This record gives sequence, C-alpha cells and structure tokens, in this order.
Amino acid sequence: MLSYERRFFKEGFRWIAGVDEAGRGPLAGPVVAAAVILPEEFRNEEIDDSKKLTARKRESLFGLIEESALSYGIAILSAEDIDRLNIYQATKAAMGNALESLSLPPDLVITDAMPLEGISCPVVPLVKADAQCLNVAAASILAKVTRDRIMDELDARYPEYGFRRNKGYGTREHLDALERLGPIPGIHRCSFGPVKAALEKKLLLF
Repeated sequence: MLSYERRFFKEGFRWIAGVDEAGRGPLAGPVVAAAVILPEEFRNEEIDDSKKLTARKRESLFGLIEESALSYGIAILSAEDIDRLNIYQATKAAMGNALESLSLPPDLVITDAMPLEGISCPVVPLVKADAQCLNVAAASILAKVTRDRIMDELDARYPEYGFRRNKGYGTREHLDALERLGPIPGIHRCSFGPVKAALEKKLLLF
C-alpha cells in the first residue's frame, strides 16, 4: 500500500496528498471528493480502497483518518453542478476544490487515474491508486462516508426512493420510483439518461 509513497518520499517529496472521489455513477445526489495528507510515518493495515470495506469499517476509519491526517479536505458538487459541467468535469472540479481546502499545501498529488490541471505541484494519476496508495485509500474513505451520510439524510426526506439502500444508484427500486414519482429537483441528475427519460415522461403527462 505504501510502495508509491515510499518512492516519492525518497525522491524528496514531503507532503503527499492522495485524492479520490465517490459518486460518479449514481443517478441522484452529489459527487464528493476528498484529499488527504498523512504523516510519512503513519501506518494502518485496515485502510484500503473504500469499496473493499464494510460501511461500519469505513465509519470507524473515518474518525481515525481525521485525527491522524496532517491535513484533509472534502468538497461536494451538487447534482445541479453535475448537470451544468458534466460528471467528468464536476469530478475534476470537486477534486481541485478538495485540494484547495487543504491547510497544508502538498508538494505532490496522487489521484486515482484522474488527470488534474491547474495544480501548483506535480500530479501523478495512477490506475487503481485507491488500492495501492495509502493516502488515496484514505481519501476514498472520507469521500465515500461523506457521500453515504448525505444519501442517508436524503432518504429520511424522500423515503420512497430508497436512497439509504441504493445511495442514488440505478437499482430496480430506484428506477421504479423514478417511473412512478419522477425526479426530485436539485437531487436527481437530469442529464443522466434514466432521469432525463423519467423527466420527459412526466412533462408529457401535463
């Protein structure tokens, strides 16, 4: 997990930020990005790609990462932002915002295969970085837990869509609710195919 960081530390980089996102694929909710700078001496074998961990484990590691990080930042872009920018550009913008919110300026950034422009230090996009770099794995946990909490809050407001269970992804339950109830303004991503189709069908009924 630390092989890349060790290499960069040996090359003289001191503040290495890992960046990752959660929520590129769902039909509803925001995209969330996080950036984390952990101390060079930090070790924790439980931190891994957030997709490999249970929700309970992610929650327990969230607090540990907050306490242990030299600096971390979390950025959220809404469904409306995604519709305006497109999901790829919104993801990049969220990552850039997360980096800008760090209290400690990084001298190297590692992302999970996402190239970033306009960053004042070198950026290294690595495929599956969240499974190979501790800082990126930590960022993936912060982003995932933050987004899951948002979707749980939305579930309390709109229980018919099952957001606590599907986190905004296009499950059968979610698609059925879209068919019956239509999209929620400001929550569903109207530029995504299934949401756009449900919105057009709803408009035809009026």
